[in-house]
Amino acid sequence: MTLLRLKHAAVAAVALFLLPIARAQEQAGDKVDLATLTQIKTEAYDHSQVMETLYNLSEVYGPRVNNSRNHRAAAEWAMKQMKDWGLKNVHLEKWGPFGYGWQIKKYYGALESPAYAPLIGFPLAWTPGTNGPVTADAVWAPLHSKEDFAKYKGKLKGKIVLIFDPRELKMHTEVEAKRLTDEEVAARANGGGFGGPGGRPGAPAAPKPGEYTPTTLSTAAPIGMVNRNEVNTFLKEEGALVAITPGYNGDGGTIFASYGGSEKPTDPVGPPMAAITPEQYNRIVRLIQHGNTPKLTFDIQVEYQKDDLMGFNVIGEIPGTTKPDEVVMVGGHFDSWQGGTGATDNGTGSSVAMEAVRILATLHKPMARTVRVALWGGEEEGLYGSLAYVQSHFAPRDTMKQTPEYPKLDVYFNDDSGSGKFRGVSALGDPKLAAIFSSWIAPATIKDSGLIAVTGGTTFRPTTAPGGTDSTSFSWIGLDGIGFMQDGLEYGSRTHHSNMDLYDRVQKDDVMQGSMIEAWFAYNAATRKQMLPKIPTPEPTTK
Repeated sequence: MTLLRLKHAAVAAVALFLLPIARAQEQAGDKVDLATLTQIKTEAYDHSQVMETLYNLSEVYGPRVNNSRNHRAAAEWAMKQMKDWGLKNVHLEKWGPFGYGWQIKKYYGALESPAYAPLIGFPLAWTPGTNGPVTADAVWAPLHSKEDFAKYKGKLKGKIVLIFDPRELKMHTEVEAKRLTDEEVAARANGGGFGGPGGRPGAPAAPKPGEYTPTTLSTAAPIGMVNRNEVNTFLKEEGALVAITPGYNGDGGTIFASYGGSEKPTDPVGPPMAAITPEQYNRIVRLIQHGNTPKLTFDIQVEYQKDDLMGFNVIGEIPGTTKPDEVVMVGGHFDSWQGGTGATDNGTGSSVAMEAVRILATLHKPMARTVRVALWGGEEEGLYGSLAYVQSHFAPRDTMKQTPEYPKLDVYFNDDSGSGKFRGVSALGDPKLAAIFSSWIAPATIKDSGLIAVTGGTTFRPTTAPGGTDSTSFSWIGLDGIGFMQDGLEYGSRTHHSNMDLYDRVQKDDVMQGSMIEAWFAYNAATRKQMLPKIPTPEPTTK
């Protein structure tokens, strides 16, 4: 059955979760403006520009590695669009310094002997180019920890080095693209949280401290940075020509990989690095294990953007009418990784946020509060853009000394889980907020679109550290940072941080639905009499 045919089942499933809240606080919800909802739906579906926006962000300006020239060109385009739609105060807001920008200019890889084969792959971010084609013998030198350096000392000069173990690949026996059933949505709502968008089948276990794996090479966590710097220093000192990894997940032509070097000018620069498909990586290892000496060719050209080390966020506004100093925000992160074009991570979230404010600007409906859109930079490296913004505008986390803007921030709505439809919305453990959101999703227009649940409505769990996505930057300092539960589709299994993060993996109806809902939620927040309930303000981390 389709979602449209499951309206009554959806309402029943959600009612199980909302019953304790709804009965105790039946009058706490809002009376919603159904006429405006109809207008929002018409604009979102019949006059949608969300896929055209996504086309420009991913096809024209993707990928958008943070601070790269593509990233900056995409920001200029986005600002022009916002101004054309009538938004005000459109600008780049700088933060940082972040470091170098970086992007791919050319990639070619091939197995030359014993038989020619092109190597599917891409360079790892912030690693250098080869300065023209290079051909050399392949050497397998798996690095598991710092102790392995001595084993390969003096053996890597002028070689193309495979630096990890071959990946064990298993046949895929389950479908990898999945929508949540209404029962699954209700179960996650009852559990008080989203759950993930869908795990990556065969994804490796978390590495042990000090262990070198393709995951620690790619992660932005501090342990990954230490590992990258150690590996890059060793390989550079040993004169390795190119380093190769199978990526931390994916097969069948899909490669998951991101980092290899560092954006920081003071960190060591290693040799050129590339991730290739694990099947091809494993083939080369097997050839070496059987006594062959395969030759590989790589021709990698990259560009470092060193002109401006400051990061930036893209900001635009629809000014409020009677309470313009009170602010409702929507957004998502604007930067991406380099393997694909950043279509699902997070071209979709950025396009949905832009489309939501376009819809509201087009309708010209008076809204008391200002609606502000923010497209964050530096999310992939550690939520840098949103963390800088909230601590500059609202409160530094260490002192929690609130600025005058802090009490004026009503809510921030975030989209960063790929192409899937919005199925639930977080209430951050606040029953009052849950009751309000329940009234917003009650109309048949919203239920029939697939958004059927309010999650986490009874137990508040503070954000002890920001992580995962930009909404946590807000909740970390005691502001309402709201995320949506989405259908996982193939985000976790195919597109997230991979070379398949491409426009064709985006589902048009899903992002139109997300645009409608984000516009509806922003409109309700911007027009209700009172601001939304606030989560508890955290204590300062320094006293």
